[in-house]
Amino acid sequence: MLTNLQFARSQMGMSLIFHIVFAAIGMAMPLLMTIAEGLYLRTRNPVYLELSRRWATGTAVLFAVGAVSGTVISFELGLLWPEFMKFAGAIIGMPFSLEGFAFFTEAIFLGIYLYGRNRISPLKHWLSGLMVALSGIASGIFVVTANAWMNTPAGFEMRDGHPVNIHPIAAMLNPASLQQVIHMTLAAYVATALMVAGVHAFLLLRDRQSAFHRHAVGLALTVVCVGIPLQILSGDFSARVVARTQPEKFAALEAHYHTTADAPLEIGGIPNDQTMQNDYGIQIPRLLSIMVFDDTKSVVTGLDAIPRADWPNTRVTHWMFDLMVGAGFAMLALAIVVGWTWWRTRSLNDKTWLLRAVVLAGPLGFVALEAGWIVTEVGRQPWIIYKIMRTSDAVTPMPNLFVPFGLFTIIYAILAVLVLALLRRQFLETSLTPYGSKPHPEEKA
Repeated sequence: MLTNLQFARSQMGMSLIFHIVFAAIGMAMPLLMTIAEGLYLRTRNPVYLELSRRWATGTAVLFAVGAVSGTVISFELGLLWPEFMKFAGAIIGMPFSLEGFAFFTEAIFLGIYLYGRNRISPLKHWLSGLMVALSGIASGIFVVTANAWMNTPAGFEMRDGHPVNIHPIAAMLNPASLQQVIHMTLAAYVATALMVAGVHAFLLLRDRQSAFHRHAVGLALTVVCVGIPLQILSGDFSARVVARTQPEKFAALEAHYHTTADAPLEIGGIPNDQTMQNDYGIQIPRLLSIMVFDDTKSVVTGLDAIPRADWPNTRVTHWMFDLMVGAGFAMLALAIVVGWTWWRTRSLNDKTWLLRAVVLAGPLGFVALEAGWIVTEVGRQPWIIYKIMRTSDAVTPMPNLFVPFGLFTIIYAILAVLVLALLRRQFLETSLTPYGSKPHPEEKA
C-alpha cells in the first residue's frame, strides 16, 4: 500500500508531466504563428498567412487544455502540500500572481488575434500576436522563478522556524533563476518547433506538392537550428550553477560518488549506492572537473561527502540526465545536418531521408524537456524547499489520496484524447487545398 507521501508525489509528478507539454507549447507556439504572419506581411505569400491561421487555431486548443491542467496543479498545491503553502505562500505569491496577469494578457490578445483578423489593421493584428508570444514567455518565466526558489531559496530570513523579513523580488531573483529561465525558455522553443517540424514533415512525405507543409517545415526547422546550439550552451551554464548551489543533485545526476580532483565524467551505467560505483558506466578521465571548473585539479563534491539521508534517487536522476543530454546532442546533430544540407543545396524538401529523420526526431525535444524536469524535481529530494523543508514534512495528512489520484488520472486521460482528436482533425484539414484550407478572403483579393 502506497503511503500518503508516495501518492502525493505520484499525483504531482503526473500532473506536472502532463502540464509541462502544454506550458511549453503555450510559450513557443505563439512565436511560430507570429513569425509566419510577419513573413506574410513582408512577402504577401498566402502560404504564410495560412500557416499563421492554422497555428493560431492549434495554439487556442492547446492553450485551453494548458489552462485546465494548470488550474488543477494550483489546487493540488494546496490540497497535497499544505505545509509548503503555509511556509512559502507569502514568499512565492508574487511570481504566481504575476503569472496570472501574464496568463490573462495572453488570453486577451489571443482572442484579439483569433477574432480580430479583417477587423483591425494587419500591423495591429500582427502586434496582437506578438503580445501573445511575449505574455506567454512572461508566464513561463514567472513560474520558473518560483520553482528556482525551491532549489535555491532566498529573499527571507528564518526566525523560530518561520520566514521573516520577506523580500519577494529577491526571492524571484534567487541564484537559480537566471539559468532555469534561460534553459526552460529555449527548451520550450526547441521542443515545440521540432515537434511542429516533425508533424509537417510527416504530412509532406505524403503530399510532396504541398506548399503549406513545405514552408511549415522550413520555418520550424529554422527555429530549431537557431535554438538548439543556444540550448546546449545554456545546459553547460545550468550544470555549473547546480554544481555550486546543489552539490547533492549534481553528484547524483553525474553518478559521482567520490569527492576528488581530476573527476571523470560518467556516461551511462547503473549507479549502485551500496558499492558507491557506477556499474558499466563509461568514464572520460578529468572531464567533469574541466567542465565544471575549467581546471582538472578542481575538486568535485561526491555523494560520499553528503549524509545518506540527503541523497536523491541516484539512478532516476542520473538516467534522466543522460537521457536529456543524449536527446539534446541528437537534436544538435540534426540541426547541423539540416544547416549543412540547406547551405549546400538551398533545399530540404527533396531529401526524403532528411524528412524521415525530422519525423523520427520530432518527439526528442519533449523527451528532453520531461527528463530535465524529472532531474530538477527528483534531484532536489528529499527537500521540497532545499535545506529548509523536507517533502515528507510538507505533505497533507488527509487519508485516501488514491481517490483524487484516480480522478485526476481520468481527467488527464480524457483531455489527452480530446486534444489528439482535435489536432488530428486540424492537421488533416490542411490537405483540402494547396495552402491547407479554403482560401482566405485576403488571398482572393
